[in-house]
Amino acid sequence: MGATRRGPPSSGECERARGAAMDDVSRQGAAAGLRGCAFAGRAEELRTLLAAVSDARPAVVRIEGEAGIGKSRLVAEASAVWEARGLRVMTGACHPLREPLAYGPVIDALRRVKPWLPSTDRMGASAGALAPLLPDLAEALPAEPPQVPSGTGAPGAERFRVVSGVRTLLAAVGPAVLVVEDLHWADDATRELVFLLASDMPADTALVLTYRTEDLPDPGLVLGTAFRRPLGTGGADIALGPLGEAELRTMARDMLAEEPAPALVRALLRRSEGLPLVIEEDLITLARSRGASGDPAEAGGRTGGPGGARAGSPEAAAIDALGVPRSLSEVLAGRTGRLGPDASALVEAAAVLAVPAGETLLAETAGLDAERGGAALLEALRAAVLRQVGPDSYGFAHVLAQQAVYDGLPGPVRSRVHRRVLAVLEARDPPPLVQIAHHTRALGDRAAWLTRAQAAADHAAEVGDYGTAAVVLRAVLDQPDLTPDQLSRAARVMAEAASFGSEHTTTVAALRRILSLPRLPAPVRGEIRMCVAALLIYRAGDQAGEEELVTALSEVEGTNPALTARLLGYLGLSQSGRFSLAEQRAMVERGFRLSESGQDPLAQLMLYLADIVQRGIAADPALPELLAALPREGDVQTLQGAALLLSAGTGCAMGVGHDRRAAAILAELRYLGPRVHLPILDLYVDYHQLELDWLAGRWDEAQRGVATFRERHPDTRLDSGGMAATIRGLVAAARGRRAQAAAAFDRVLAREGLHVFSVAAAAGTARLHLGDGEPEAAWRALTDPHDFLAFLAAKEAWGYARDLVPVAVETLLALHRTGEAGALAERHAAETGTRDAPGAVAEQHLCRGLLLGAEDADGARDAFDRAAEAWRRMGRPYHAALAEERAAGTRTDPEDVAARLAAPLAAFDALGATSDAARCHSLLRRLGREHPNPHGRAGYGDRLSPRERQIRDLLASGARNKDIAAALFLSPRTVENHVARVLAKLHTTRADLARLPD
Repeated sequence: MGATRRGPPSSGECERARGAAMDDVSRQGAAAGLRGCAFAGRAEELRTLLAAVSDARPAVVRIEGEAGIGKSRLVAEASAVWEARGLRVMTGACHPLREPLAYGPVIDALRRVKPWLPSTDRMGASAGALAPLLPDLAEALPAEPPQVPSGTGAPGAERFRVVSGVRTLLAAVGPAVLVVEDLHWADDATRELVFLLASDMPADTALVLTYRTEDLPDPGLVLGTAFRRPLGTGGADIALGPLGEAELRTMARDMLAEEPAPALVRALLRRSEGLPLVIEEDLITLARSRGASGDPAEAGGRTGGPGGARAGSPEAAAIDALGVPRSLSEVLAGRTGRLGPDASALVEAAAVLAVPAGETLLAETAGLDAERGGAALLEALRAAVLRQVGPDSYGFAHVLAQQAVYDGLPGPVRSRVHRRVLAVLEARDPPPLVQIAHHTRALGDRAAWLTRAQAAADHAAEVGDYGTAAVVLRAVLDQPDLTPDQLSRAARVMAEAASFGSEHTTTVAALRRILSLPRLPAPVRGEIRMCVAALLIYRAGDQAGEEELVTALSEVEGTNPALTARLLGYLGLSQSGRFSLAEQRAMVERGFRLSESGQDPLAQLMLYLADIVQRGIAADPALPELLAALPREGDVQTLQGAALLLSAGTGCAMGVGHDRRAAAILAELRYLGPRVHLPILDLYVDYHQLELDWLAGRWDEAQRGVATFRERHPDTRLDSGGMAATIRGLVAAARGRRAQAAAAFDRVLAREGLHVFSVAAAAGTARLHLGDGEPEAAWRALTDPHDFLAFLAAKEAWGYARDLVPVAVETLLALHRTGEAGALAERHAAETGTRDAPGAVAEQHLCRGLLLGAEDADGARDAFDRAAEAWRRMGRPYHAALAEERAAGTRTDPEDVAARLAAPLAAFDALGATSDAARCHSLLRRLGREHPNPHGRAGYGDRLSPRERQIRDLLASGARNKDIAAALFLSPRTVENHVARVLAKLHTTRADLARLPD
């Protein structure tokens, strides 16, 4: 069977081949089970590899990466595609043998070519030189050419025979790909053969080489000498790096057959540092243990057992059962076994230190002088056991590599190095308290460790490093038989540390376990309960935390004035309907009296926060000056307090219509962020940015921001309620997706209840009912089961209304309760007259326009125009467009209406507010100002027209025909025809279209 060389592929063919290849790979995925896990995170590298081999043969491709990074998996995925495309793939691997076989990997690869060989008369005679190396193929090869006698002055003759034979054989079976794996272990003869082959490749072949840079015998020289691809030879150089969280999540989802918990994903990522070998082995072990008894401890094939997840969580139990992967241990054992005594001692010291260290510290803890320590460090670096991670900072490439070496140390050696490390660290100024506590515990001195751990946690909290404090204290609180004093002290600092973190789920569980301890004094219990409440309210958005605050107040009142003041500050922050604003002002005033000594800065901070929020809800004109006076320079604690106060001011500013002020504060907070080390600050900056983007008309950016928010803050539920969820509902309503909008509003109202955050959701629900011609249902949405108008009065939040008053006025007018509508508008104007609330001013103009209505068209138009101008000044294009549309509706002349609708129509189109734009077009059609195209309907053939794309999007959201008709202001019959065309063009069904991701 002959090998026919065809001409070079066209660019179109190449593109189609690449696309088809990627389809093949995606179809294989985990089903192929090449290594048990889905192939993830290497799409770009796979495209590069496939293109290099498919588009430009002859080709030489080099793939580099450390052990376990996924070189073999990448080649295996590509090989499956190449074979499906008709290429013959031959793979051989080098091995770390003491006496390697010359040409071994190439000969191994060529053993499988027999089915592809043409007849001997169609092969070059030089292929016969391989007969002694390939005895199983000898009969299928040409006769062996005569050998050059030894000692005839041609020392390279045998090498030339082998190279020529390999080249001839590859040409005979082409198109072909020769893969040589782990070239760093190749013997000199094999490396030379590969170099000569790469320098003169047969026309229809590709050579793919994988190797570890750190294990090359000659650093930087893959083939033992400098190599450059000859003219006419294509290829690529691919360097593989670690995988990220998204790729790990994909692999875990596939292997575990469920969506993995965010904490599990992060724990696995910390353990593996993105190394696919570790990720895959961990996931296989987890899946196996789940499939058996569900006990991760039964998973086999491991040594040791480092942690990695947060203590006390189900993820921690699973991860703790996973030791160092055996394959990684074997790699490390091979490298460390070749080290001399000094380098071994230095590596042992690095493993016990457990954190990157400088040359001097490593030498001291290894018991070496400076000269011997420097030489030992160089040897460990050359062996790729250690690596440089910063200026004068050296450590292991992976945490698990460090753990593998540590686990391999005999107990006496380990203890001796811990004692030496402890002596060196204690002599430092200042002493590293966390590390000292760690090494004390490793030596088994529990009493000394508890004292040092508490001191380390106290110091970490003092300097604002609450994450470190929490990690240390979790270990302390896990200890049995703590004295009440030890327990109380550790619990207090742990609770304070938890208050400033970003992750809440596990921390709440840990704090609840502490609350269940019978020996905990009531004031300490109240302090911890306060932290649980804060985490529930401000991280999870769970208003049930307010009940915890009330209980905590009863536990500490009368025993701890400072803590009582802090709790009063938290209750003063409440934005629910539980307390009126007057009651909360009294709480804050009482709190300030209790904290007059100023001995509890946190109590002072909570009271100031409450004061800022109360002023913000009430649109106090003095608030901007208070925010401007906050310090922008100072120590960490000062800046942390200022940043939290500014963050509170951001939401208040948007609530009353000061969007530009909010944007300026967010810019300041981003500047302060790196200086204050507050994870909760990042959380709220991102959260406020979502709302600001929506108000400013950056709807698509806001939607992308929600996805980014979930990735950055997977442990919070803030985005599933409050303004984030309300915004999703408002956008869905504007785009005609009524069912999605209603569901979003319902979720907010069910979760938040009567709350400042749910006011806009109540207004949105009422507007949906008004659009359906159901004013009674709209009024119930505003007053039953929660009376939001009474809530505004109790909270004095008239300037913070979020469209509630205008929609209430419109609903009352639709119910013919004109007197009540007028009274509500008058009260709104009176309550906001002296407040700094530009949003309320715009809403007053809207209410006035609604009340004037048809009785005074000119007055109504003027009011709506004033509202539109006010919204424009605030930077809210959608609100301005809605007011402009209302103003256009007061005109009687069709030409005037059409002219006035041009601007809002353009705004709705730019925002993608499909339903609002359709409402305008419907009005124009009724007035006879929107005429059909005189040249007839544009021909779209099999493509969807703009209207059909709108129908498709609504179908995908689950909308029914009547919903679509209402959203686009079309007749049901017209919608039926559109739906039929859309489904026919897409070759799908309504049910399948509704299952597509939104």
